[in-house]
Amino acid sequence: MTAPQVVVHRDKELMAQAAAARLITKIVDAQAARGSASVVLTGGRNGNGLLAALGASPARDAVDWSRLDLWWGDERFLPEGHADRNVTQAREALLDAVELDPARVHAMPASDGPQGGDVDAAAEAYAAELARAARPENHGAVPSFDVTLLGVGPDTHVASLFPELPAVRETERMVVGVRGAPKPPPVRISLTLPAIRAAREVWLLAAGEDKAKAVTIALSGAGELQAPAAGARGRSRTLWLLDRAAAAGLPRELYPPASP
Repeated sequence: MTAPQVVVHRDKELMAQAAAARLITKIVDAQAARGSASVVLTGGRNGNGLLAALGASPARDAVDWSRLDLWWGDERFLPEGHADRNVTQAREALLDAVELDPARVHAMPASDGPQGGDVDAAAEAYAAELARAARPENHGAVPSFDVTLLGVGPDTHVASLFPELPAVRETERMVVGVRGAPKPPPVRISLTLPAIRAAREVWLLAAGEDKAKAVTIALSGAGELQAPAAGARGRSRTLWLLDRAAAAGLPRELYPPASP
């Protein structure tokens, strides 16, 4: 696991634009090196803001969208097409505007899908889909994602791994059903920390004053059970992308000068 790097931008709009530019470069480089790329998407205002910025970027056409695999870090266990589902919001923000291969868009199951309302069976089905996509060189039950994007909640949660809840303690399974989430809806599906740590790079996104305390806690040596964001690490790089408001509680020596 890698030590985190921190980049602080002036505001959330610039953070989204810069993150989109970084992601385009990463995808293009991966496609050049291996023929395809894989990214784990995140929901929430920062994840959707990044997707919208990516869609507005003139450089988006540098990506071969047909050779991109998209996965999700977590999902609200709601019916297909529900406005609160991360995949629904991602389609509105970007996915419907680019030429993706539908077979490479790996949405998490909905509550009206083949598994019905059984969130544990839905989680197992997604874990099986991940396992089928893994290659021998990945040395595990999930692909080696090029980038896993994660939003950081005010309580330090990432994906749907909330402090002290059973999902954040999982060490064997790659995907779990979550019940009793402290923010609605209470039932969700989430990648676990072992699945998140399979990524080559993990990028954590946080913007706004309401994220400042969580950012400070997670980057100040807290344990992952109390601060799940602290346990989200990439194999080759862990990158925290912040705006000044979210970074307000960090000591200045922790990060380089802010981007313009």
